[in-house]
Parts: sequence; structure tokens; C-alpha cells
Amino acid sequence: MKLRPYQQEAIQALIEYFHRATGNPLICISTGGGKSVVIAAWCQLVLNQFPNQRILILSHVKEILEQNYSKLKTLAPDVDMGIYSASLKRKDKDASVLFAGIQSVYSKAFDLGPFNLIIVDECHLINADNDTTMYSQFFTDAKKMNPNIKVIGFSATPYRMKSGLLTHGDNALFHEIVYETDIQQLIDDGYLSPLVTKGGRQKIDLTGVRTQNGDYATKDMEKAVNKDDLTDKALAEIMELGADRKSWLIFGVSVKHCLEIEEKLKKQGVSVGIVHGKTPNKLRDRIITLFKQGSIRCLISQGVLTTGFDAPRTDLIALLRSTKSAGLYVQILGRGLRISPETGKTNCLVLDYGGNVERHGPIDQIKVRNAGKKKEPGEMPIKECPKCQLLIPCFEKECPDCGYIFPAQAPHKATASNKAVLSAMQQAEWYPVEAVFYQLHSKAFSNNSVKVTYQCGTEFFDEWVCFEHTGFPKHRALTWWVQRVGYQPPCPNDCDTALAYLNNNNVKTPSAIQVKPEGKYKKIINYEFLPETIKEMAYGN
Repeated sequence: MKLRPYQQEAIQALIEYFHRATGNPLICISTGGGKSVVIAAWCQLVLNQFPNQRILILSHVKEILEQNYSKLKTLAPDVDMGIYSASLKRKDKDASVLFAGIQSVYSKAFDLGPFNLIIVDECHLINADNDTTMYSQFFTDAKKMNPNIKVIGFSATPYRMKSGLLTHGDNALFHEIVYETDIQQLIDDGYLSPLVTKGGRQKIDLTGVRTQNGDYATKDMEKAVNKDDLTDKALAEIMELGADRKSWLIFGVSVKHCLEIEEKLKKQGVSVGIVHGKTPNKLRDRIITLFKQGSIRCLISQGVLTTGFDAPRTDLIALLRSTKSAGLYVQILGRGLRISPETGKTNCLVLDYGGNVERHGPIDQIKVRNAGKKKEPGEMPIKECPKCQLLIPCFEKECPDCGYIFPAQAPHKATASNKAVLSAMQQAEWYPVEAVFYQLHSKAFSNNSVKVTYQCGTEFFDEWVCFEHTGFPKHRALTWWVQRVGYQPPCPNDCDTALAYLNNNNVKTPSAIQVKPEGKYKKIINYEFLPETIKEMAYGN
């Protein structure tokens, strides 16, 4: 089996990590990027060099377990491997490489014997802060038999909604993300399918939906998604925009909501299947198989099919639900990233009716906020003012220190969003400027610069003005200075002088800036000044 270049890079990253460190590394590979191939190749490499090693590969669903087992069997058929999974009706114990479901083995560590290496697929499901989880119980017992055991994590989303990155926190199991794929690069290279969006025409306001356990409350969302006939309008749009699409995957709010969607689509002559957490395993497997074969056009999901579900022909994903979880959002859209040349799939259409794209942004630019100090029992929930960083109660609408007005909750869309789900699809946008901040930016082995931060509502954009540089950066700094200050005083040659003037004088500021995404970052490409402001600056007043 020939590895793709990025899969080889992931293997090399693991080799280099274990040469320099003794912790537990984490590999981030996009959904559809072939984690199972990398896992199989790594196991083969380890066993070729150290034949006496024992490796345990854990997963939480049998589909992932079967997929990982199959890949290693293909790559290294002579390796002694086994499966321990109640759902697969196998309980092998003594294999050199054992594939196991965590539900089946979490209390069986001593029965399985010591391992040298544990690999966890979809490791974002591990909750390191909870000592009572199945993973935590197994790791505790496994370390008693081998204190030097190593754990390698694999995930497309290496973070948790409440705690942030899996490498963050005092109890973090993983110490470093050693490799991460670039979704857009994999699309450009033909390994993943592009995601595209089409915009809708109507909006509804879903304010009042409460939060429960960190995400939107199901009962509230169920009521909200049916207000103003949202479900009917959304399904009409899906029928229209998905007319030439072969495999639809729809995510609903609840079982009741999914059954409602199923009934409405059947009346329109669409072949439909539905799966949820209580669907019997045999029925679930049969429905999924029919969908993968193309016998069912639309598969509706509630609470499942977000990980471990491989249906490459999926060319339309509709989210008739909202989520605050960036990981869940990325996992859902990841179902459409797999390529399917044999079915003529050229891209996957994403129709978002829950405001998820606006909330989280493009899936290749997810920003994860690590959890800070935990609140004491009874402590009032607080938030940080984006303007002056004052910590204030969450219910406050205005900062008592600087007067910043917190924006109302943005309305969700009753028809599909036209926001980009990949950063390369984003267009330059104009943002009105509310405030500008200046500070010194120091960088090792380089001249200092002035960091300029523009506050545009709840978003902040940065640029760096290089007064101490030469060539084009200096020329740009000169242009920047004249736009805001004029020709007097002249453009300074050091950042301290520039900051002293900028922070102590009435400097002209743009009324708006134009911002364009560039990879993982956003670049300010243009400014808008009011006509009278430009006139004043031209004369240096």
C-alpha cells in the first residue's frame, strides 16, 4: 500500500517526536484523510523494528474498529492481530496487535495483559478531566502493568468543547500535536472533496434557546426549528438545491424532528432512511448499507453518524440543527469530504439552517479557546469585555468601565447560509471600525514593529507597521503614517517614537477596513476614510 505524501509526513513526525520526547503525541488528520492507513503503517513500522512489542488500538464504534483492522490486514497480513469487541462477537486476548472497543475492554485491562503502545482513534472523545470515564479507568490499569506505556491519539478534531485543545490543561493525556493536515491542501491535491454552500433567502430569530450541558437544549431547539415553518421551508430548499444531488445526509434536532423530516420527504417521493441512538444495530447497519449503495437517497440522523461513518458518495449535507460544539460541527461537515470518483461526485453541497457556519467559521480555520481557571461552586458566570478586558457578569449588556455594548445574539437562518465553509472560498469583506489600539510587537531575530488592532464589533483584526525595517515594509509604513497623521510630524524611524505619538494624539482612523482570508489568517487589504478626513490629512492638520 503506497502512502500519500502527508501520510508519510505523519509517520515521520511520530518518529521524530519519539526521538526527542517521552510524552504522548497527537496526530490530527482530516476526516477522509485516511487515519486508518497511517495507523496501519505505523504499527507495521514498529513491529518490523521491535517484533516483541504489543499494540492496542482503541476505538468507540465497531465501524472504526473494523476499518482499522481491515487496513492493517491489507498492509501487513502476516501480523498477529485480533479483535476484542462484544458487538463483533470476538474476544481475542493474546494478539500482538489487538483492536478493541473501549466499551468492551475498559474493565478488562488485566485480562488482556501489558501493552507497550496504545493508539486511540477519535481521541477527542477522551475526557481527561473525568477520572471515572471508561478510557481513564483503562489507562490507569494499563499503566499499573507497564508504567512506560505510550499513548498516541488520532483525531480530525483535537479539542473538546468545554476544555479546549486535548494538549491543554493539568490533566491532559496528550502532550503535543506533532502533525496536522491542511484541509484545503488535501482538496487542492485531489485527496478530499470540496465543500460548497448556497445562500438562502429568509431568516428567523432563535433567541431564547437555552444552553444545557454546554450546547443548545434539545427541547428548545425542537420548538425553534419549527417556528415559522422553518422545517418546511428548509426541506423545500433542499428539494430545490439538491435536485441533482445523489446522496443527502440530514442532521435533525431530535428523534421526533427526524421522524417529521422523514414523513415530509416521503410525501415528496424521496427514498429516506433514519438512524438515531436507539435504532437497533441490525436495522441501523441495513439502512446505512442501503444509503452507501445508493438505494436510499436521503439518510436522516439524530445524535449519530458524526464519527466512524464512511459514505464517500454523500454530496449534500443539511444541518437542521444548531450546535455550540466546534468539534461536532467539523465532524458533521467532514462526512462530505470524502471523494467518490466512481459516482461522479465533484463536491458536497452544505446547507446550514442553524447558524453553525456563522458561529464557527470555515472548518479549516476553527479557533479553539482553552479553558481557564475553573469556577468555584456558586461563582457567578462571567465574560470578558473585548474592548478593555474587564471581567463582568454574563447578564450585563454594557461594560461599566468602557461603555462597550455587547451585541444581541445573532439570528439563525431559516434557509441555508451562504457563509464559506472553507477559507479559500471566503471573499474580502468590509467591516466598520469602532476602535483602534496600538502596541509594541517584539520578535526574536527581527526588528520591532507596531501592532495595530482594529475592533469591528466583536471581531478584531491585526496588522503590523514596520517603522524600523527597510525596503518595501518601510515604504508601506510611510504610506500608513501619512494616511493617518499627514506629513508633519514626519514618519518616525523607530517604534517607540511612533507609539508615543499614536497613543497621545488625535490620530485619524479609518471608518472601515476591507479584510480578506489568506490561509489560516486574515489580511487587511484596504481602508476607507471619510472624504473630509482625507482632505484634512492631505494638509497635515
